[in-house]
Amino acid sequence: MNRTKKLLYGFLTISLSLFAAKSFSQQDIDSNLYKVEVIAFYNLENIFDTIDDPDVHDEEFLPGGGNNWDTKKYYSKLERMASTIARFGEEYVKGGPMIVGICEIENRGCTQDLINAPALKNSNYDFVQYEGPYARGVDVALIYRKDYFKVTNSRAAELVLPDNYKTRDILVVSGLLEGEPIHVLVNHWPSRGGGKKSEVGRIAAATLCRSLVDSIIATDANAKVIVMGDLNDDPTNESVAKHLKANGSIDKLSEGELFNTMAPILKRGIGSLAYQDNWNLFDQIIITQPFLGEDKSTFKFHSATVFNKNFLVQKDGQYAGYPFRTFSGGVYTAGYSDHFPTFIYLIRDLKK
Repeated sequence: MNRTKKLLYGFLTISLSLFAAKSFSQQDIDSNLYKVEVIAFYNLENIFDTIDDPDVHDEEFLPGGGNNWDTKKYYSKLERMASTIARFGEEYVKGGPMIVGICEIENRGCTQDLINAPALKNSNYDFVQYEGPYARGVDVALIYRKDYFKVTNSRAAELVLPDNYKTRDILVVSGLLEGEPIHVLVNHWPSRGGGKKSEVGRIAAATLCRSLVDSIIATDANAKVIVMGDLNDDPTNESVAKHLKANGSIDKLSEGELFNTMAPILKRGIGSLAYQDNWNLFDQIIITQPFLGEDKSTFKFHSATVFNKNFLVQKDGQYAGYPFRTFSGGVYTAGYSDHFPTFIYLIRDLKK
């Protein structure tokens, strides 16, 4: 079986598995009994405007640059991203998730353009974003629906790697989700470029992220914390499992361990991105234990999903079965992203 057929076959297999898993896990959410919240993460893959910023390396995304980027392509990209976000959890929530962590977006102006796109502009989104020190100029941000989530505090935690190499910050946002205090940490850990030696960067990111979680828990032992992001590692890698202390076995959590909602999905062969005919699940949503339990008087975790709808999948060519991205082999394809989005459902008893 050649590489294209192999991955396409794998995609079809995991899609059927995911459909079965989703059908099983979601069929018992009765919106007459439970308030449903959708919390998501999406790597948008290089949203750059067309304006030259001398402080970042945006040359390839300028008119006349390597990608022949222009206003039409920019707004087409925004519209595709916005229309996709608006569909997350649409079975239960209309207009888009309450909270969405995003990464690979150049600046605050791009994020403002995203939430002003037609698919999202009537959903009353706002956002939190700090201009980070990373040379490529792609930041993390949090967009949220103001009718559901009220921000009370935010900050960017700087991650500095060996040799004073500056990479993407970790965004920390605290607020009230329908009146309940929660904390969201949005991450985009260092890439795997350079092979095994790049692992030190992701371990450093995991260590910083864990320290941020611990500082929140030190103030409130029952804090509800959500760690999300493109971690550039799978749930089974050392950075996530050992240094972040995220466990994918919900019934085997030790004190202080986080629950990785995506780990059971990866075990079923489902991923959020493909590389060399293999699936990885770098786009993770990880939660503290107060989100778990049978008492639904407050928001509790229900289920997790990789959003790999057919329209997000490359249909033909060398990369058939991969996520349908904006550029493929240097050619503009007017796709979406090289990552599938992920999201979780939280539910709360309406009678409480």
